[in-house]
Amino acid sequence: MLVLIGVLLVIVGFAIRLNPLVVVTVAGIVTALLGGLNPVQILDAFGSGFASSRSVTIFVAVLPVVGIIEFFGLQEQAKTLIGKLAKLTAGRVLLGYLAVRQITAAVGLNSVGGHAQTVRPLVFPMAEGAALRRYGHVPEHIKERIKAHSAGADNVGVFFGEDVFVAVGSILLITTFVDTTYHLHLEPLQLALWAIPTALAAFLIHGFRLLRLDKSLDKEYRKLEATEPAVAGEAK
Repeated sequence: MLVLIGVLLVIVGFAIRLNPLVVVTVAGIVTALLGGLNPVQILDAFGSGFASSRSVTIFVAVLPVVGIIEFFGLQEQAKTLIGKLAKLTAGRVLLGYLAVRQITAAVGLNSVGGHAQTVRPLVFPMAEGAALRRYGHVPEHIKERIKAHSAGADNVGVFFGEDVFVAVGSILLITTFVDTTYHLHLEPLQLALWAIPTALAAFLIHGFRLLRLDKSLDKEYRKLEATEPAVAGEAK
């Protein structure tokens, strides 16, 4: 039972908004110590885990390319392009990306999107450009909200889309665990089919949240317009 303290540490750490990497690392070390592992074994477990999942860090190889294309104005071009499309809003841009991200993940193309290679240099500037065209200016706190929703659209899309693909690691892990632990024969296709309703529900729910983002921004800008004249009057 003591090893479950690690789960409690994760919950508390996330609740008080500490750095997720630090929280998970500390929770893992505490759990390992309570489970009877010595420091050398803990270090070996961390090293083995990193070596077996090193493909997760492949985005580091993309960062120089992202930096170069940003330096030559990719973000500005994305803003300009979206600014010319009158009917696009920040929420609609992100809804479109959510659909693309989920569909590509469902057919195994997880590397098509991502925070480093797609969200930061392309998706967020497009959403920001839509907000800029609609409202004329984008304050810093609203820009941060759009950044968060851009990252969230990517997370939800890939998380619920990839399970539809039969050869994804999570599907294979589940089938292997069930087969070896419960001595059942579970086909990956069965899990993938059952993941489709979940993916559709995730798209509808998060898509609704993205469309509500536009209404929320409309309301916030109306408040800003109401307060700015008052502040200008006080300054005079």
